[in-house]
Amino acid sequence: MNIKSLSPLLTSVAIVGFIGVGDVAVCSFTPQFQASAIAETMPSKTAQAEKTDAEKHIEIITKNKGQIGGGDQLRRWFFGDLMPLGVQPGGAGMVVSLYNKANDVTFSYCATYDVVVAVRKGRVVTFPAKEVK
Repeated sequence: MNIKSLSPLLTSVAIVGFIGVGDVAVCSFTPQFQASAIAETMPSKTAQAEKTDAEKHIEIITKNKGQIGGGDQLRRWFFGDLMPLGVQPGGAGMVVSLYNKANDVTFSYCATYDVVVAVRKGRVVTFPAKEVK
């Protein structure tokens, strides 16, 4: 066979190949530019949403304090963020003051009944006796 007779076919294949590769390259870079443009215009909404979620969780725990299962909510929402500060008499024996450094809130927790008995803003080592009974 003669190469001159295959020349139009090879040229067509080469052009289609370049167009295909060029299209893939353009499509693969376009989403990156769009994502970075969106991230640059709205960075504060993500931080506000996280803060709002933590505040909502604290409000729910405060509303449900004294009810069985409040400790489960506390562990689920603030897993790994709670630091024990102290132990004091209250509840059905002893209660533990657990401090959440990220939100600057202290929870008083009774493990006997799995109940949060007190919530206060700031770092509180011991709560007043009337709050944890």
